[in-house]
Amino acid sequence: MDSGLYIAASGMLAEMVRQEQISNQLANVNTPGYKADRATQAGFGELLLQNTRTGASVGRLSLGVEIAETSTDLAPAGIHETGEPLDFAVEGEGFFAVRTAAGVRYTRNGQFSTDAEGNLTDQLGDSVLGAGGAPVRLRGDGTVAPGDIGVFQVEGAQKQGDNLYTGNATGAATGKVRAGFLEESAVNPSQTMVQLISSFRSLEADQKSIQTIDETLSESAGQVGAIS
Repeated sequence: MDSGLYIAASGMLAEMVRQEQISNQLANVNTPGYKADRATQAGFGELLLQNTRTGASVGRLSLGVEIAETSTDLAPAGIHETGEPLDFAVEGEGFFAVRTAAGVRYTRNGQFSTDAEGNLTDQLGDSVLGAGGAPVRLRGDGTVAPGDIGVFQVEGAQKQGDNLYTGNATGAATGKVRAGFLEESAVNPSQTMVQLISSFRSLEADQKSIQTIDETLSESAGQVGAIS
């Protein structure tokens, strides 16, 4: 089987992963506190091609590519004022903590609300935690003081879903909580669209390579079969 088929197919698989990732980022372009993912491609290796008669070097042949690593850029994004009393943003480093059914998770999305018992919750109804790990409760006037909300330094943060993270909280972070503000999504829509178009063109090129190789193999097989 022609090795070019495997090389082109590996490229298609890698670009399909990138397209899914990029599409997800475009879907979260307006999600507060969303952090963009990055996929790093790596080659399987290379073959050194040589002339079978003289031994002279001809060149190198890649054995294909794969997604070697997917990482999340956790750098703080800009914040904007909303005027909503239960909107909060971490200005600087740190995460909010919420208690979910699967345990404590961390987020940069401070678009909060309340439950029937007067606890501050995220959009999924999970309790927002204070610095001591207890749920944050609304005050008598229906507001929450920024200082009541915990901001945690998290080591080894790993994305779970679109906007929650796991990791080890190592204490209070240096970030400051701002009431009436939200952190913007870290996705640049124009730049992300360019990445999507580039990925699509790479996928299209790999697809055309496979078609060309397939047509060449079919023609070769037909010519061999026609030899008397």
